Amino acid sequence: MDLANTAAVVTGGASGLGAATVERLAAAGALVVALDLPAAIEGRTDSDRVRYVGGDVTDPAHVAAALDALGDGDPALRVVVNCAGIAPARKVLSSRGVHELELFRRVVEVNLVGTFNVLRLGAERIARAEPDEHGQRGVIVNTASVAAFEGQIGQAAYAASKGGVAALTLPAARDLAAHGIRVNTIAPGIVDTPLMASLGPEVGASLAASIPFPRRLARPDEFAQLVQAIVEHDYLNGETIRMDGALRMAPS
Repeated sequence: MDLANTAAVVTGGASGLGAATVERLAAAGALVVALDLPAAIEGRTDSDRVRYVGGDVTDPAHVAAALDALGDGDPALRVVVNCAGIAPARKVLSSRGVHELELFRRVVEVNLVGTFNVLRLGAERIARAEPDEHGQRGVIVNTASVAAFEGQIGQAAYAASKGGVAALTLPAARDLAAHGIRVNTIAPGIVDTPLMASLGPEVGASLAASIPFPRRLARPDEFAQLVQAIVEHDYLNGETIRMDGALRMAPS
């Protein structure tokens, strides 16, 4: 599917993986709506290719508002990318006590329920588009994590939420096949985001040394490149793709 003269919605679009994806899709010719929390988009201005909308992915009204940012005169919505997520660390039992149930619930609410909320409402809008000559209307790309398969210590909530996103991929692809909508998921390894940089260069170097090859952290633009490749590869459907340099996470 060609991105030119299409519209896309990217959640978590103001920073990290989401911001890189917004930039990449816009450069490829798409009109992109970047949905992120109001505080995250504060100070950002719209351009001819990017529109910022403040909202929470867990709120159906907020997601609907982001979709409504595309009007009748705009290209049809054909791409939705779920990048929004949170990753607090907490052991089931630690010196701080037992893992708070509300924290576990919040992580699952944002990472899994939020992803599904955007997927379902985005699919409804994409299904209104005219199909191409192959019957395709659009693509949804979700973000899981290698933690879905090898969660580390302190990642019970995060790994459970991302495991849910990975498990969601195939049934969603099967459900939406009749509407000409593909669904795929990217499971990144360790990515050099501002959050990672805040941990300090020593932590980054240590993590990079654990990656077989390339022995470095992934870049957000590499994630965005993979999003574009998934969109443009019409036969790729129902897959969760690891982007991790062959990393297999140890429990530490």
